[in-house]
Amino acid sequence: MRAVVTRVKEASVTIDGVVKGKIDKGLMVLLGVHKDDDEEKARWVADRICGLRIFEDEQGKMNINPQDAGASILIISQFTLYADISSRRPGFSDAARPDTAIPLYELVIKECKDRGFDVETGEFGADMQVMSVNDGPVTIVVEK
Repeated sequence: MRAVVTRVKEASVTIDGVVKGKIDKGLMVLLGVHKDDDEEKARWVADRICGLRIFEDEQGKMNINPQDAGASILIISQFTLYADISSRRPGFSDAARPDTAIPLYELVIKECKDRGFDVETGEFGADMQVMSVNDGPVTIVVEK
């Protein structure tokens, strides 16, 4: 499982002209599910996302976790994170099929919600337009 986590001042996802998910200060997560991923990996990734100390303390050091920073989380499914670019046309055979990916994507969302976060989402498989105002910019790749 691969998550690209960006600290944002605001972020949103729009589908068919309608805002589906929107957050202010928080984390925007692009989440890719590998064909060999399982629930253990999903729980580990959710735990890592929720515990990343990437918000600044009074001294300007990245030392505050999302919960203590009052952050929300926007999670967007992103199968293209597993693109094989060995040729000029990307292949996606390493990305999980929907029957595997959807439950694991939903598990990551549930795990973050269970930790008390306000979690917004996109829609799995939809054509989405994503907007974010990166803060820093701070972007971390989480992979298990």
